[in-house]
Amino acid sequence: MGKDHHHINKVTAAGLLVTLGIIFGDIGTSPLYVLKAIVGDHTAIDADAVKGGISCIFWTLTLQTTLKYVILTLRADNKGEGGIFSLYTLVRRAKIKWLLFPAIIGGSTLLADGIITPPISVSAAIEGLRELNPEIKTVVPYVIAIITALFIIQQFGTKFIGRFFGPMMLVWFSMLAVLGFAQMITNVSVLGAVNPYYAYKLLFGHPQGFLVLGAVFLCTTGAEALYSDLGHCGKGNIRVSWIFVKTALILNYFGQGAWLIAHQGEVLGKANPFYSIMPEWFVPTGIIISTMATIVASQALISGSFTLINEAIRLNFWPKVKIKYPTDLKGQLYIPSINWMLWAGCLGITIYFQESSKMEAAYGLAIVLTMIMTTMLLTYYMILKRYNKIFIATCFIVYSVIESSFLIANLSKFTHGGWITLMIACVLITVMLVWYYARKIRNRYVEFVKLSDHLPVLEDLSRDLSVPKYATHLVYLTSADNREEIESKIIYSIMQKQPKRADIYWFVHVDVVDEPYRMEYKVSEFIHDDVIRIDFRLGFRVAPRVNLMFRKVVEDMVRNKEVDITSRYMSLNKNNIIGDFRFIVIEKFLSYENELPVHEKIILDIYAFLKHLSLSEEKAFGLDTSSVTVEMVPLIIAPPKELNMKRTE
Repeated sequence: MGKDHHHINKVTAAGLLVTLGIIFGDIGTSPLYVLKAIVGDHTAIDADAVKGGISCIFWTLTLQTTLKYVILTLRADNKGEGGIFSLYTLVRRAKIKWLLFPAIIGGSTLLADGIITPPISVSAAIEGLRELNPEIKTVVPYVIAIITALFIIQQFGTKFIGRFFGPMMLVWFSMLAVLGFAQMITNVSVLGAVNPYYAYKLLFGHPQGFLVLGAVFLCTTGAEALYSDLGHCGKGNIRVSWIFVKTALILNYFGQGAWLIAHQGEVLGKANPFYSIMPEWFVPTGIIISTMATIVASQALISGSFTLINEAIRLNFWPKVKIKYPTDLKGQLYIPSINWMLWAGCLGITIYFQESSKMEAAYGLAIVLTMIMTTMLLTYYMILKRYNKIFIATCFIVYSVIESSFLIANLSKFTHGGWITLMIACVLITVMLVWYYARKIRNRYVEFVKLSDHLPVLEDLSRDLSVPKYATHLVYLTSADNREEIESKIIYSIMQKQPKRADIYWFVHVDVVDEPYRMEYKVSEFIHDDVIRIDFRLGFRVAPRVNLMFRKVVEDMVRNKEVDITSRYMSLNKNNIIGDFRFIVIEKFLSYENELPVHEKIILDIYAFLKHLSLSEEKAFGLDTSSVTVEMVPLIIAPPKELNMKRTE
């Protein structure tokens, strides 16, 4: 894995092109709507307010995106992987329990606000058609058609369209730079907006100045996604390509600013300064390029959501759901349930808001919470890595002030639709916390016994010809972290529920580690050719395909002459035929006999409902269902009070 990690950090022309296509979609399409949101549809254009808005954008992209994310946060990579859950796996080694909450809140709010990204980007691009035909009343049908097509193609993988992303975004950023520069040279005084005084003057000298920060924040919403997709491109490629991307964005913002200043006193109305700086003959081409760029931005969001949920499943934050691997590209996966949930959310947002300008009013409230959570986790990461204490304190104070200001400014969006994304985020937070704590409650009451105490009986049982043979190889999945222990329910299943004679008993344990792509296993032989345990250590981005992995381990052991897997039935053994393998999955259900505290009962009831909707254990572990037996056992958590029963004659 180290070699691969080093490889993605090499800066290459191909790597830079791929980075443009994968990383910068969201932040790169923000010029479509940011300045329009700052100026507003119904207020007269004010030159000072425009300069103040551009100054805020420039310093937000510099302090928030460049310094915090591109320079500082990208250092917090977990074997080349990024994102809030990867950052959490780095800091949870500190054993500080409450760090779980920033991770879950950050992941949920990122996912929730992401539902607005495809509708706002695609709507803003398609609304350019009004530049050609002002009679167009609504673009909703076009937006729904594009978004639906995008979600339909997810199941086939993005290997083909992925090749098209990089060149497409190169064209997009080049267009931003050229159009912005051409407009900017008509009024070079707009360059004065680099002076932070204009930002200060707008924020503290204008009656509604501080609230403008809510619109300014839209220019950096893609910064969190930039960190999440670190594993696809490597920090070197991201940092080098960001120089080009930031230059293109700044030039375009300044160009739009120059156009707005030239139209001082006018009302923007339905016009969009992004399209207004284009020569009339170029507008149709500009609309096509913009639409393509927003599709790329939406694709990046969808892929990022799949990665986020996949990590959440491995960290026990999310119910196990079906995951498909449509292509052989590393990290490429498809989660049908999340795909269609996002599609429904995007359609709901599009139909509810209708216009990109109304979506702007709701966008950003949840994602600023993600950034605050990242700041908290990043601070602990720097403490663990023993960064200079003054540097840590300065970073924490500076970004707490910046992000708190953005949060206060964005709170005004709550009544304009921001409540929708917060409501979705709250549902996601509830699911993650319930799933995590329910497993904690259940695991607290799982009884483990010493395996060594039961080895003589297992050995006797495997040789007891009076008991019908259940399988040649009997495989149990165990949750016991300690190799010397086993769940008492497994021993009960083998010896009492229905005595199960097998030639070899296998116990398989899967441990998810804090590295992304580790794949290791360890074999412990307790009785030669009779009782064997296999421990898999898998990274949090590795699919636990236990069936395939177990088969590979057995093949390796046979090759090394560590185990004999031929059938012990005389007729089959004579012909050297491999014995049958049978997997037993023990499914625990909540016994009616339990008496629990109210809050734990509520958590376990919600957990039971979610478990009913999620994948079964055998499918989640990638087991061949034809060779799996599921045994239901009651989970008695709190013994009930003794029953006072009287015997009568």
